[in-house]
Amino acid sequence: MEPKYKRILLKLSGEALAGDKKQGLDYDVVCAICSSIKQVHDLGVQVAIVVGGGNFWRGRSSEKMERTRADHMGMLATVINSLALADALEQMDVDVRVQTAISMQAIAEPYIRNRAVRHLEKGRVVIFGCGTGNPFFSTDTASTLRAAEIDADIIFKATMVDGVYTSDPVKNPDAVKYDTLTFAEVLNKDLAVMDSTAASMCKDNNIPILVFSIEDPQNIVRAACGESIGTMVQK
Repeated sequence: MEPKYKRILLKLSGEALAGDKKQGLDYDVVCAICSSIKQVHDLGVQVAIVVGGGNFWRGRSSEKMERTRADHMGMLATVINSLALADALEQMDVDVRVQTAISMQAIAEPYIRNRAVRHLEKGRVVIFGCGTGNPFFSTDTASTLRAAEIDADIIFKATMVDGVYTSDPVKNPDAVKYDTLTFAEVLNKDLAVMDSTAASMCKDNNIPILVFSIEDPQNIVRAACGESIGTMVQK
């Protein structure tokens, strides 16, 4: 197999790491996802990862809590997931670095753009925790920001759905899947690909997004090799 991309930013939802448990971590699921990441890494692709924290905490779901504090709790949840991914990858003999946007030097490096790029160039997988380090910004926005900073060729958004649909396919069996979309269509139609801030950043920085299902972790490998899966969003 020949990879299509040199450097990718993989955005994983926190829920994907919970498996059928829906909450917390299912380490077997984590290992299955990391096995596919290792395959992509072994193809010579430089891999950076941003992971959400929804399997532990969703700041926006707590109406009674002050939003800034709730979002900080969500950032800490992403660090738990980042460390779990790092552990699984290291057990597969993949060299990994975790960098966090909020300083916690006892367990991770601080995020430094040049250092992250150097790690990637040396063949290390880099996992970015704590989102952007700021409240009111999602991990989707963090993915776009980090992808732009490290000059990633594409963002792989691995979700629980196999692409982007005209409406929620769970609620509407007549929903139709898109094979391709433009960022203008995503914004104008208010499609649930990612929040508008992230979509606008991708549009402005000309970073394509491939949305696909992580229920089959091998989709990460297929995507890296340019197979036609999911929904491609670009200018």
